[in-house]
Amino acid sequence: MVDAAALKRPVLILGGTGDARLLVEQLTQAGHRDVRLSLAGATRAPTLPDRGSVRIGGFGGAQGLADYLIGEQIALLIDATHPYAAQITAHAHAAAQHTKLPLLRLNRPPWVPHTDDHWISATDHLQAASLMPSHARRIFLSIGRKEVAAYANCADRWFLIRSIEPPDPDTTPARHRWISARGPFDMAAETMLMRAQQIDCLVTKNSGGKATYGKIAAARTLGLPVVMIARPAEPQADAHAETVADALAWVARQLRSSA
Repeated sequence: MVDAAALKRPVLILGGTGDARLLVEQLTQAGHRDVRLSLAGATRAPTLPDRGSVRIGGFGGAQGLADYLIGEQIALLIDATHPYAAQITAHAHAAAQHTKLPLLRLNRPPWVPHTDDHWISATDHLQAASLMPSHARRIFLSIGRKEVAAYANCADRWFLIRSIEPPDPDTTPARHRWISARGPFDMAAETMLMRAQQIDCLVTKNSGGKATYGKIAAARTLGLPVVMIARPAEPQADAHAETVADALAWVARQLRSSA
């Protein structure tokens, strides 16, 4: 049991994922009085939690984050950002080391290929653009909007680009169609989309989780190759959690020990 005084101590969650939003809601439901979700502001209309407070915008690097942690007397720091948000994860690690604050990295496990999957591993987007099978002419680019520029020189390919907000038109492949959509996406809908657009290759990130796994299952069903971009390396946090339940347990342990 966490006492009433501990429940008042501020908890900062660096978010941008569904897990971060769910963690905010469950912590506040458990009685935590000051749970703050920080969003980078990259998405103009993010999905916000029903509880807790939200801060939108950067901190000014690792030192700016450290200054915020000290100035706001934050008790715990949780990095629940996207697996590919390497910069903020590095800033969180540096700020936690500087302030000696407990840091938890909440990061869902990556997908693993099934026997019937045909995955082509790539370390980054430039390599992914070079590794697409030669027979693939209609590519489903499900990577968000920021890295689309890496595929701009693939003049002989057509791309279906899906993201919440449009990519930069100056760095978008010449032959493409953009659709705006926000997950989750189920297998049936993804299969229908790929068939309708005559997709013959999927390029995606290994985000993990259930919300966007439908495209992986659909590609397997349709026998399509998947160019899978590996996750970036991360600095070592004090603790790791793969589920929201594990993160809740970590918060409770930290607050009990500090009390």
